[in-house]
Amino acid sequence: MKKILVSQPKPTTEKSPYYDIEREYDVKCDFRPFFKVEGLSAKEFRHQKINILDYSAIVFTSRHAVNHFFTLAKELRVTIPEDMKYFCVIESIALYIQKYVQYRKRKVFFGTTGKIADLVPIMAKHKAEKYLVPMSSVHNDDVKNMLDAKKLKHTECVMYRTVSNDLTEEEVKAFDYDMIIFFSPTGINALQKNLPNFEQGDIKMAAFGPATCKAVTDAGFRLDLKAPDAENPSMTSALKAYLKKHKK
Repeated sequence: MKKILVSQPKPTTEKSPYYDIEREYDVKCDFRPFFKVEGLSAKEFRHQKINILDYSAIVFTSRHAVNHFFTLAKELRVTIPEDMKYFCVIESIALYIQKYVQYRKRKVFFGTTGKIADLVPIMAKHKAEKYLVPMSSVHNDDVKNMLDAKKLKHTECVMYRTVSNDLTEEEVKAFDYDMIIFFSPTGINALQKNLPNFEQGDIKMAAFGPATCKAVTDAGFRLDLKAPDAENPSMTSALKAYLKKHKK
């Protein structure tokens, strides 16, 4: 195991666990997302006939949702009121809001696990709110069904989409990895699109999350490492355990 392709953007800090793994196990990690997230234009968003100011609370399930909500609001020339409430699936996303607004002036609520199911009970304590949920173009009805079950007033809207981040001709020619790590079913689709003749052979495949794991096997590939699990809550900890085991 010498070269690992991590289908995520390169870490912004040298303190990333991936760099610790490189040093400890003498491997090289290349960071190359197979897909990218792009926001809808104001014109596209208007087709949904949604007025942001009709809502008193925004639900954020990811940093992408935060980025594209505030970017669209600016493009639409919408001034977000001071009393707008924000409900985030986890604290790190709640803190990320500070990139766009003064945190202390806002009413921010967040869950502890990163799962929408654990945020819904907190939202249910604020039944008077009218919730807007920014989402990706690829989503299911889980959020809608959970909020319906609690009889909360809510609307889901698409604010961003995931598109393939195609490999260049040079990248295709140089594609030579011992392991590929996926974090989304879109990544598997993008791999097949970019490398239509790809054969797994001895290449190990790792996947994070049940949907991604299923997408790997549904595509006919062998899944060699999956995360999270009881011992490894993150992909980096699972990768470290895998490399440690196989080094022996």
